[in-house]
This record gives sequence, structure tokens and C-alpha cells, in this order.
Amino acid sequence: RPPPPGPQGQGQAPGMFQPPPPGPPGQGAPGMFQPPPPGAGAPPPPPGAGSAPPPPGMAPPGMAPPGAAPGMTAPGGPSTQLYQEVIDYNIKIPERLFRFTTNKIPQTQAIATSCKVPLGGVLRPLAPAGDDEEDVDTVQPGSAGIIRCKRCRTYINAFVHWVEHGRRWRCNICAQMNDTPAAYFCHLDEEGLRKDRFDRPELSKGVVEFIAPAEYMVRPPQEPTYFFVLDVSATAVRSGMLQSAANAIKASLDGLPGRGRTKIGFITYDNSVHYYNMSSDLSQPQMLVVSDLKELFVPLPDNLLVNLQESRSVVETFLDSLPEMFAKNPVVSQSCLGPALKAAFTVMKNVGGKMCVFQSIMPNLGDGALKPRENQALMGTPNEVKLLRPETAWYKDTAVEFSRQQISVDMFLFPYQYMDLAALGELPKLTSGNLYSYVMFNYEKDGERLEQQLNKTLTTKTAFEAVMRIRCTKGMRITNFYGNFFIRGTDLMALPNVNTDSVFGFDLVHDEQNVASNYVTIQAALLYTSSEGQRRIRVMTQALPVTSIGSDIVKGMDVNTACNLLCKQGVDVSVKSSIDNARMRLQQTCADLVRAAKGGDRRSVSGYTMPQASQESEEKDLPENLRLMPLHTLAMMKNVAFRGGTDVHPDERIQAHHLINQMWLDTSKNFIYPRLFPLHDMLPDVGYPAEGRASGDKVAGRDNVVLPQAQALTIDSLTSDGIYLLDNGVDMYVWVGRQADPSLLNSLFGVSSMDGVDPNSLMMQSSGDDFSSRVGAIVQALREFPGDPYVVNAKTMIINEGDAQMEPRFFWFLIEDPASFQGGTFSYQDFMNFVNNPAGSAPPAQSAPGAPRGMPSPKPGGYGAPPPPGPQPGGGYGGPPPPGPKPGYSAGPPAPPQGSYGGPPPGGMPPPGPPNRGPPPPRGAQPPPPGPPPQAGYGGPPPPGGAHRGPPPPGPPPRGAPPPPRGGPPPPPPPGNQSRP
Repeated sequence: RPPPPGPQGQGQAPGMFQPPPPGPPGQGAPGMFQPPPPGAGAPPPPPGAGSAPPPPGMAPPGMAPPGAAPGMTAPGGPSTQLYQEVIDYNIKIPERLFRFTTNKIPQTQAIATSCKVPLGGVLRPLAPAGDDEEDVDTVQPGSAGIIRCKRCRTYINAFVHWVEHGRRWRCNICAQMNDTPAAYFCHLDEEGLRKDRFDRPELSKGVVEFIAPAEYMVRPPQEPTYFFVLDVSATAVRSGMLQSAANAIKASLDGLPGRGRTKIGFITYDNSVHYYNMSSDLSQPQMLVVSDLKELFVPLPDNLLVNLQESRSVVETFLDSLPEMFAKNPVVSQSCLGPALKAAFTVMKNVGGKMCVFQSIMPNLGDGALKPRENQALMGTPNEVKLLRPETAWYKDTAVEFSRQQISVDMFLFPYQYMDLAALGELPKLTSGNLYSYVMFNYEKDGERLEQQLNKTLTTKTAFEAVMRIRCTKGMRITNFYGNFFIRGTDLMALPNVNTDSVFGFDLVHDEQNVASNYVTIQAALLYTSSEGQRRIRVMTQALPVTSIGSDIVKGMDVNTACNLLCKQGVDVSVKSSIDNARMRLQQTCADLVRAAKGGDRRSVSGYTMPQASQESEEKDLPENLRLMPLHTLAMMKNVAFRGGTDVHPDERIQAHHLINQMWLDTSKNFIYPRLFPLHDMLPDVGYPAEGRASGDKVAGRDNVVLPQAQALTIDSLTSDGIYLLDNGVDMYVWVGRQADPSLLNSLFGVSSMDGVDPNSLMMQSSGDDFSSRVGAIVQALREFPGDPYVVNAKTMIINEGDAQMEPRFFWFLIEDPASFQGGTFSYQDFMNFVNNPAGSAPPAQSAPGAPRGMPSPKPGGYGAPPPPGPQPGGGYGGPPPPGPKPGYSAGPPAPPQGSYGGPPPGGMPPPGPPNRGPPPPRGAQPPPPGPPPQAGYGGPPPPGGAHRGPPPPGPPPRGAPPPPRGGPPPPPPPGNQSRP
């Protein structure tokens, strides 16, 4: 509701766009966006001329009292009265580059605390422009150089305030008054705005890119450099990883940025380090082997890093011969990754660039050697967090040194057993790289996906030698940063490489009790070297209005952005504290937010909430924009990154953490709440481009392919005669019912029945007839994003109904049903009851051992029987790869040792738990015969890099829990409180 009427110009909420107060022309507040009066082209009057001076003790229009920050009231005035500076909030950073959790900022810390909205933003500075979006304007500074605030170094932007007829300007970050250089001066119009503002993108756009002059360079821009560090142990060779990597590198050579300036180099390693002389006068590369890992030295001063254009033939010869070079006598189970990294660093340190590391076994020789520390006894306990933290500081220290020398590391990992991603992940995290995990890599099924991802990594737009700083208006403060970077000092993010997929998050808090201005400005500046060798500064500036009305903040909240930021915060909490604390924080944040939103505005005096009149004390309905917040919070709590129990492998959880840190909104919303599509009963227009212009969640891809109607994530959505596609933004799962139509099975998989067929041996067909072509178009469209020319296929897992090995993993995504770990036993209805009345309800109690986990009864002809009885695995990654070696290789990957992905972990199996969340069989139906219990350990596809299976053993119910869910399906959501996606 609007604030009570006040003095002239105070009748609307602070920061709102409002007309100027009555008065003679030219007396509107400076910065006012209004039509110019007649005679707008006249020069401004000299100082002291014009209208009468203001009364003593009052500031001129648009001016704060002398020495005051913008928006400060006159001395002696009421503390709640703010002078309104009116600015144009239509000037915004494009949404592809920047999203904030809400569109208004609380005026005081007390209001921020009471409304419970998480304040922060997510930034993707180099996001590509879509077909209907404008590219970022480039500004070539004139003789005045780049105009910046002399105190806080803020870049000139559209929201600074011009005074003294344009001779000075006031910084919108720190309120410092700055002189305008003569070469940059321009007269103001009657609105108090520069007449040339539309000719200068920096004064009329939310994002611009400056060409940086020489003073912004510490050294001359370096050539784009790519260095490849490849594991050539027996596992890497026999799995086909080396073949796939060589294919992708060779296919990407023409697309590498640099235009003839690009440099390239290679190192391979097993139990020794192999350098390669790539001199352009050689017909083939020369290998130089260094076996002394303690006294490592560079055997050749030059030609280890060469110009790609000059040595192209030698590089291609090397890549053609690489897969067979180590095939005859590969080294088994030995890897000196640490010495190889030191060797590559020695070669690259004078130039910097991108280092791509390929690793298939745990490093066990030389510096950086790791020891297996996977401990089943820690899973599901508070001590599990120890497995999420690196045990050695070697990789962190190495990463910091790489960052100082402008080297970024992208790691491609191919685990067949525990690899300790917590330690290895420090390299990409602190050097602004990425971590990719291909669990149980199989050349036929995963080779194309690896080649697509590596090609995108190498050829996408990349910024080198970058740093970024985020500033905000005085009274607010940027606190935590999220993403992959190393912080220099207190707030400078060191980013050796930034690409189009690099994402960063930050939290915003009040630094003072009250924000003195009626708007808050956030500015992010990225200084980098382009692939063409040009130093550039991308400046993004956004102004957000300040309000004292809590309900305005809640109504302006963006749930997708808030959930993305909450996930990043949860990753931070889970590693620093515990997974349980991260999950509880998500739960409490949602409950507090819902309670604050339904409670409406509370009047506070001196920080204390005042009671409301009886007619105002009734709770309101949840605002429309928050209807999905409880559902998405429940999904986050059950996500692989935060779910409890003993069946999430530590490497899988770390991979999920890395994915979340680098996720933009279009991927994170599906990673949090996946989409479930029925494929067996698609409407006639599904799978074809939409007619006319369409947008939203009903279409996907560049051609706006129509998608099937998404289903709720509950077992009630599944029927035994159906085929369903589940997409979580990273991987895809196809669930096939026992009674699925044989003609559809033949069209998709080339078989008429799934009986006796190993799903791991099948590949989904994307062409051949109408049905498979439509499904193929849907799958392709789900991986196409606006402005991104690259498509990286998802790993697709096929799951049969009743599959004891993979179906429990699929059930993880049915987040609206109760889960089988403490803290996750909420169904959607239970969680809605909890967030609506946290004091009167709590999580439902655990079911008794052996009882179904509160699953609803199946519909007639619907979902079948639970998985076979027997002990469930406690930490495995699914099934083994298809048997038999890859064609062209002498043998398959070496047998894993005890406690690996393929066998039970040391110490035996975990205690058997209840059958995994399958519903009771239909009346008259017989459950499938019990089969041998699957082995624990790795063996199949995790969601963000591998899939685990099996429920945890039952535990005691949490204290203060609400009654367990009833056996029937949950009732529909109450009107006005929640909705389905």
C-alpha cells in the first residue's frame, strides 16, 4: 500500500518514477526525465543567475546539504524524510548478464531483516547475445581517458548526478564530487541531463565496454595459449579417453582464438613426465622423457610451446599418433599428476593461458600424490564433511601460484573408482576454470559428448588475464562471492580466464543502519585481454530503488535468481559446516520468507515490531511470485548436492557443487526442479517447431520446438504403459514401463521388448520414423540455449521399471514424494504444512524398517512392484560399463582394486535398509523374483557426473516431527498457497 501523503514530491514510494513538483520550467529535480520546455537548446545560465536562491537552511532542488551524501535530509529535518532523486530505472543491464534477487532494496537493515528476502545477485559477464538482443556497445575513450571517480574509482555511468551546469559530477557510489575534464564537458539541458547522453553509450546504457589505454596494462597482452596435460596410463588408453581427447583437440585447432598468434603445447605422463619438441622444422614431434620426479627439470629451453600456425603439421602428426603411442605397453595404476603440473607450469608461467588436464586415476606418485580416504562409515554422519574438504593443501597452493601467473586449469576427469575430487577440484576452482567428470567413461556412449564439451571449451569466446571488482552504493556492502576465482586483497577477483559460461554470485548486506539515498547502484567492472590482444573493460551498472515497504521487496523477488543464489550459499555452508546445516538453512530461509510474506507489512519503532489493528492482523495469501518457492526449496533439499543418507558418493557430491557454482539460471532451475515429460502420448504438435512466435517453458531450442506437457515429480505421474523423459539440465533419464508399447520401444531403442535387455547396451535413436524424430528434436532442443552456438549432448540413461540398480536413483528426482533420509521425509504437502505453520509441524517420522517410504498406492494399471528385496548398495555409482573392449583397443580398462567403483568398499557392505521407495504392487500382481544384490561402489551414471543407487539404512525419527504421511496420495495444494510448476 502507498505511504501516507507527505511533503511535495514525497507522495510516492522512494525511488519511484514521479512527475516533478510544480514550478517554473527548469526547476524540476536534476536528473528528472521529462520533456524539455520551449527553448530547450539555450545554453545554461551562468552561476548565480536564474531563479531565486532557496530559503536559508534549505538545499537547492536536487542538491543535498553541503557535504552530505546523495539523498540526505537537511540538518534538523525528520530522520525518515529523504530527498527524492529521480533517475531512469529503464536503463538496465540485460538479463542475460545480470540478475538480482529482488527489484527493490530495503531502506534499513531492520526492514531487510524482517522481510527475509535474500539480497544478492548473479552475474554472467560474457554471456552471448540472443538473436533479438543487442551486442554490448564499445567505447573508445577520447583525450580525457576513461572518466572515473577520484575516491572510489567508480566508472562513469548513466546514474551519476551532474551539477554546476555539467562542470562537476557526483559519484553515485561514494557521493564524491568530481571535476569534469574539459575534453569531456558538455552542457546540460533543462532536465539537468547532458545533451550528448544518447551519443555516449556509457551515459545511456547499463553495460558498455571501454577500450583500455596503456595505463591499464601491467605487461603487453600475451598470445592466447593452450597447453594440454594428458594422462597416458593404461586406464586412459584402454577406455578410449585418449582417442576421444585427441580427436577433439585436432577438430578444434581451426577454431582456437588468436588469429595466427595462438600458442600450443603438450605434456603426457604416467610414472614419468614426457615433454614434446614441436619445432616447425621437424617432420614429427620429439619426445623427451624425465623420470626423476623429485628433481624435475625442463630438458629443452625452446619449442615446448610453439606457434600453432607455424607448427601445425607437427601438432597434427602428434595428435594422430597419440592414441597408439602408449597402447602397446601402458603403465598400470601409476600417475604423477603433480610433477606433470609443475612441468607444465614451468613452460607456461611467462605467458599464462589455459591448461587442460585429463586424468583417469587417482594421482599416486610425486608431489600431489593422494591416498584413498573414502570411508563408508562417515557417510550420512556429521563427519561426512571431512570427505568434502581437501586433506592436502598442495593443490590449493599450486592453484594460487597458477592464478598469479595467469594460468587457468580446466580438469576433465574419468573416474572408475574414488579419485578425491575435493582435492583435485581446488585447481579449477581457484584458477577460474571448470571441472568435468565422466564417470565410467565409455568411448561409444560418451566419446561424442566429451568431444563436444572440449570443442566448446577451446573455441568459445575467452577473456584472458582478467580481474573483476563489484562496487555498491555507500550504506550497502558486498560480502560473499561465489564461483571460481581467487580473491586478491578483500574484493578483487583474479580470473586468469573468463568465458561465456563463467558465472559469479554475490551477497549484498547493509553496512549502515540506513541507506541515505533513494536508490542503490551496483557496478561490476571486468578488465581483461581479448583473444585479439586488446585490453578491454566491461562495465555493468544497475540502479535499484530503495523502499521502506517490506511487501514491495517481497513482491519484487525473483524466485529463480534467489534459488540459484541460495544453492551457491548452500554449497559454501555444506563445505564449511555440514550438509545437514546447509539443508536446514535452506528450509529455514523458506519458512521465514513465507511467514514474512504472509504476515504483510509490520510497522516498527526503534527496531521493535508494533502490533497491528485486528482487521489488519489476518495473514495474507502468498504473493504470486513466491508460489513456487516452497516447492523449489524442497527440491534443493533433496538435490544430490544437499541430500542426506549414505548413498551419495563424495566425488558425486563435489561434482554437483562445482556445477552449482558455475550454473546460470536457465540450467539451475531445471537442476533444482527437473522436468518430467511423457513421451508415449504426445500431442500432434509436440516435437515440431511452434507456429508463430512462442516462448516460455512450453517450447525449447532455437526453432521453438513444442515440448510435451511437464508432469509433477511424483510417482503418481508414472504408469506402467508409459515412457518418460526426465531432464535435470545436466543429464537425462528415460524411464520405461513394463507394459510400454512395443512399437514405440522399437522406434526408440530398436527392440520390441525390454525383457532381458541390458539398458546400458542401448542407445536412444533420434531418427528413423516420426516418433523417434520427434523425440530426437525434443532432446536436441533441451540443450540449445539463446545466443549459444554450441550444443553439448546430455548423458542419457535408460531405466527399466523395477530395475533394482538404477530405478532407486531415478526416484531421487521425484521430490514431491517422501525421500529416504532424515530431513528429507517431507512430501510436498507435508512441506507446505510446515512452512505455513513451522511452530505447529515438523518433518514426518521415519517409516519402520522394511515399510514402503510413504509412497501412494498405484493407480489401476499404473506403476508396478518395488525393486527386489535384499541389501541395497550404500554408495555406488550404478552399473558397470558395457562389457568388452572398445574396438581397436587390446583390452578393456584394468580391473579395479578392492573398494573401487566396481567392487564393495573396504569394511564390507552397509547394513541393509528398507526396499527403496517403490510403491506396493497392484492387487493380483506378483513382484519380480529377487535377484542377487548389486555390489556397492562405482558402476554407472551419476546425475551430474555419475549415478548412485540404493537407500540409506533407516534411522531414528527427528525430534518434534509432524505425524507421518498417510498412505494415500497427498491432497492437491490449497488454493492461493502453492502451485505446480
